[in-house]
Amino acid sequence: MRLHVADHPLITHKLTVLRDKRTSSPVFRQLTEELVTLLAYEATRNVRVSPIEIETPVTTTTGVKISEPRPLVVPILRAGLGMLEGMVKLVPTAEVGFLGMVRNEETLEPSTYAERLPDDLSDRQCFVLDPMLATGGSLGAAIEFLFARGAQDVTAICLLGAPEGVAALEKQVDGRDVTLVLGAMDERLNEKGYIVPGLGDAGDRLYGTV
Repeated sequence: MRLHVADHPLITHKLTVLRDKRTSSPVFRQLTEELVTLLAYEATRNVRVSPIEIETPVTTTTGVKISEPRPLVVPILRAGLGMLEGMVKLVPTAEVGFLGMVRNEETLEPSTYAERLPDDLSDRQCFVLDPMLATGGSLGAAIEFLFARGAQDVTAICLLGAPEGVAALEKQVDGRDVTLVLGAMDERLNEKGYIVPGLGDAGDRLYGTV
């Protein structure tokens, strides 16, 4: 598994505002979108492209276009939805699928409760969106789900990660073509499986408590 932790002052600044418990949901959503666009720039560095010939006002030249089949963006419900707009803003031709994963707060084990994905992901590049990489269970299960459908390679984009979650994910996807892009690596998990210092429950802060 390839790991990339963003090291950019704009990302750190925006994450600082996200962490502040006084930040309102509307501001939190806007900053999340901006952060994902910045992270997606790194995450799509190896997106597949094919050559295309075009005419400029001056001459004919060869450029590139996103290859077929198009990349698939998969937000993990519900918090991953808050990251979707920032991703498709950078890759507007990507297709979008949805995967519902929930973590049992007692066992911390993930389970799938909904999915809306193509039956065959053969030869597809997939980008999974999940704000928090805590224990790694939900993200790992989502990545395995995509590979089981035939995905070629998977890139996961998270705002924050904990060392325990990164280690668990690396172990789970061993031998797979997986890239993990993080906005920051935090200190640890607490006894409840939350990232410290973290930013709280991303879903609640994006959309309010359900």
